[in-house]
Amino acid sequence: MRNDTSAASAKTLFVVAVVAAVLVSAVLAPVAYGAAQSAQSEGTVSVITVSGTITASTVDAVSEDLREARTNESIRAVVLKVDSGGGLVAPSERLYLEVLRTSEQMPVVASVQGIGASGAYYGMLPADEIYVLSSSEIGSVGVIGPGGSTPVPDSIIRTGPDKAQPTAEDRRRTIESLKRQFVGRVMEHRGESLSVSREEVAYAKTYLGPEAASNGYADGVGALPTAIDRAAEMAGMEKYDVVRKEPPFRGGVFLLAAENDNETMVYKQGPGTNGPVPVTQPLLVDEIPNHDPEQATYDSEVTRNVSA
Repeated sequence: MRNDTSAASAKTLFVVAVVAAVLVSAVLAPVAYGAAQSAQSEGTVSVITVSGTITASTVDAVSEDLREARTNESIRAVVLKVDSGGGLVAPSERLYLEVLRTSEQMPVVASVQGIGASGAYYGMLPADEIYVLSSSEIGSVGVIGPGGSTPVPDSIIRTGPDKAQPTAEDRRRTIESLKRQFVGRVMEHRGESLSVSREEVAYAKTYLGPEAASNGYADGVGALPTAIDRAAEMAGMEKYDVVRKEPPFRGGVFLLAAENDNETMVYKQGPGTNGPVPVTQPLLVDEIPNHDPEQATYDSEVTRNVSA
């Protein structure tokens, strides 16, 4: 027989997805550099992941991993595990500078998984060597951005005619300047290996792995273990450990159910919510763990190949 007491009719919240989210978060937590080194090891190769759209938050995480590698005496080489089609101009340049700084202290080898194009390729240029898979795509040495000018409403007061309203020519000059910088960096780091001209580099073509290894965009075809072995060899290590630094897991969306007066309501709680909130429509893409909401905006990405 049903119990109709007031306690039964009160809201009863129960978690339906919390345990899974917590457990997965714990499993995918970043690996600490403080792990004990094996007795016969001569040092450690740190594998640092660069994946997804390159944004400020992406580079913040990678920069911290690289800083830890530089300051940890057991780390003697770094492998960049890259799978990114590019991103914002400024973060791409920051990534380049962080990799450059690291390569001045220890061997750095890049291993391209699916794609390493545009800003991602820019960022890995200071690596001593770049390895690709046969199916990898790398290149796209160029910059894209909005053209034209946007009228400023009469409700906006400006202190000068060019304030907040660059002309189409201004934008073109900016894009052209960034392109020259990108192409110049490619020639600086890869020029001796390239079989294509500077003009061809500026075409911003993307190459499959074997062709990239042949024309000098990459140094060879090989999987991640090949890059790790090569980094260890460059560091003078025969016996070594490997530590892998993955992007931190952001945590899942907590789904809760509440029963009140024979009605069931579903609530969600997670990053960006202030306590449980009712679910009135299907969960959005930007609420999926590890998805960066910045990727969804035009200004953040300006399509896949924005880079410095």
